[in-house]
Amino acid sequence: MKYISLLGATGSIGTQTLDVIRRHPEEYRLAAFSAGKNLELTRKIIQEFKPELVSVSDKDDCLALQSEFSSSISFHYGEDGLVETAVYHKSDILVNAVLGSVGLFPTLQAIKEKKIIAIANKETLVTAGHLVMDAAKENGVPLLPVDSEHSAIFQALQGEKEKNIEKLILTASGGSFRDRTRDELKGVTVIDALNHPNWSMGAKITIDSATMMNKGLEVIEAHWLFQMPYDRIDVLLHRESIIHSMVEFHDSSIIAQLGTPDMRVPIQYALTYPDRLPFSDASRLNLAEIGKLHFEKMDMDRFYCLKLAYQAGIAGGTAPTVLNAANEEAVDAFLKGKISFLEIEDCIEKALNKHQKIDQPDLETIRGVDKETRSYIHELLS
Repeated sequence: MKYISLLGATGSIGTQTLDVIRRHPEEYRLAAFSAGKNLELTRKIIQEFKPELVSVSDKDDCLALQSEFSSSISFHYGEDGLVETAVYHKSDILVNAVLGSVGLFPTLQAIKEKKIIAIANKETLVTAGHLVMDAAKENGVPLLPVDSEHSAIFQALQGEKEKNIEKLILTASGGSFRDRTRDELKGVTVIDALNHPNWSMGAKITIDSATMMNKGLEVIEAHWLFQMPYDRIDVLLHRESIIHSMVEFHDSSIIAQLGTPDMRVPIQYALTYPDRLPFSDASRLNLAEIGKLHFEKMDMDRFYCLKLAYQAGIAGGTAPTVLNAANEEAVDAFLKGKISFLEIEDCIEKALNKHQKIDQPDLETIRGVDKETRSYIHELLS
């Protein structure tokens, strides 16, 4: 039996993680989880999974839940609550499925407690990859990728030697607007942007997919997870989302991981690694029915956010922190109707151009830069 702490239980990855736990009650138990402000779903999770620790965003919500449920459940809130969830003493694995940079500090604390980390939160590695990887190495903690792309690479690398790797190839569906020119992106609506052709995801990630920032963050994440320089990480447009990613080796061989678009599969693999468990009702891949798979070279000028992400990743230091914070604030502004779709990338570029990069930042510096960047975007849009 593996005991699991789950950050972000009410989000897209969180609810799918719960489904994996639900399907294998003999293998997993939800020991602790955090949620945001969705109290209705939080109550349902408590009733079904009977965790021992629960954290929510606000103090008032925490007190309300505390009054409703058994005193055997420990309730917490805020960042302290995220940390309490992450380091819960009975848990073996932390699944970091929370959205945004708030997942960084709890993950670092969980690594210190030698928890296995199943990471779906890109921002943790984007904003502080050097700190996370150093801490994981120091404490002998494995980082198991949950993103379908990184899980695919991780699976393709099993049994392989690092010296034989030529490059990593991340695939991208192209998002909601993959068939539109930049001129055709003027005036697109939030509803248009949230209509992803292949995946069912949360609003922020779906917008990131439309701008291709999601893939940019994944490039930075792959750089840290697999210790691969940026000039050996490629992105390929692949409309069907069947090949989740590939590894090319120096003998010209390419190993790819294929499957239907279902995030529960990489989630389950991270929880079961190095073993696998059956997934009886998963949609099976039938290549004969699909017939053809399509691939296109990624146009960095068309998908300008991807270009910005490569630039920030190569610059290093605090540049990726700025990239992430500016993107989070700009996407939030777009979702609230305050800016247009194309203005998302304008905000990010302005923040990067304004910032004076700091090399090898510590956690306090990263948090400071994150806060400054968010304030700058707010001022820019006020």
